[in-house]
Amino acid sequence: MVKLALFVRLEAKAGKESEVESFLKSGLPLVMEEPATIAWFGIRLGPTTFGIFDAFPDEAGRQAHLSGKVAAALMAKAGDLFSEPPSIEEVDVLAAKLPG
Repeated sequence: MVKLALFVRLEAKAGKESEVESFLKSGLPLVMEEPATIAWFGIRLGPTTFGIFDAFPDEAGRQAHLSGKVAAALMAKAGDLFSEPPSIEEVDVLAAKLPG
């Protein structure tokens, strides 16, 4: 059961939109290595606004993701790709439909 999630809002620097898109796509193989990351989405919300939504069964899974490879890569690229620091919100999942 998915109970917890993260919503990360990312605002691309002018001219860096395609690099942000590529960065998000490149994160998928890293997330596939995280057994407690039940769902992960790299999303585009607008011309320069992107995001990540990921879901976990418990706090341990969420914390493992926050200290994992994708989070490290995100913070390493933040200054180059984003016009402001990533906004990371810890959220509760009230209802979900997942395959399986």
